[in-house]
Amino acid sequence: MQTPADRLLAELGAYGRVLVAFSGGVDSGLVLAAAVRALGADGVGAVTAVSSALPATERAAAAQFCARLGVTHHAVPTDELDRAGYRDNGPQRCYFCKSTLLDAAVALAAQHGYPAVATGTNADDVRTRYRPGIRAAAERGARTPLADAGLDKAAVRAVAREWGLDIWDKPAAACLSSRIAYGIAITPARLSRVERAEVAVREVLGHRLTDLRVRDLGDAVRVEVDRAALGIASAEPRVVAAVHDAGFGDRPVTVELFRSGSMNDSLHH
Repeated sequence: MQTPADRLLAELGAYGRVLVAFSGGVDSGLVLAAAVRALGADGVGAVTAVSSALPATERAAAAQFCARLGVTHHAVPTDELDRAGYRDNGPQRCYFCKSTLLDAAVALAAQHGYPAVATGTNADDVRTRYRPGIRAAAERGARTPLADAGLDKAAVRAVAREWGLDIWDKPAAACLSSRIAYGIAITPARLSRVERAEVAVREVLGHRLTDLRVRDLGDAVRVEVDRAALGIASAEPRVVAAVHDAGFGDRPVTVELFRSGSMNDSLHH
């Protein structure tokens, strides 16, 4: 019986050459590492979108990961903030974002002779009820090796750990725009304020913190942390002070349990 790793390698081995849309996270990181195993580093490239929605620390980590694999890393500036559909921050924002990235990836793949473009969409993502970005990628013919090989998030982390990838336990790191409530315009200033706040909260809570989101709700701020840090974060006045000092002024701040995709709650009511 084939293991999940075997299925993934077989899937990628059939692509010939592949350009991986690499965010720096564990999903696309595993796709990239598997592609190198299946096709050799010369048959693989990585493309990372450079925009104000990607934290600078993520961009640096992505470059280092590619260097360790010996993969050519293309850092491509994207202009999603120039698109009204993205900037206006409606429920389809992720569609416009992924469209911008995949259009750039498809053009880059054609230029450098990669017949396939792959994303880190996993089997859990496909089952999630609201993922407009997946539709944008599918419309552009992007391949989804993790989903096609049946790897969910748990399997992705297990294989990444088995292969000794240092990102195997990396927390999910959605783009900064996902921290801003729908209907509030995305601007570079809002994105940088969220990034500053998250950096500041991490400095306060240190190693006790894994998952963190600072949610810009317009007239209020919600800080979400993982369960292990919830009690400490709720009782620590420096958390609120850090958010205020990052540029949120005197807006009320609440501390709650981290929930991935919590900003989508308003779409289902």
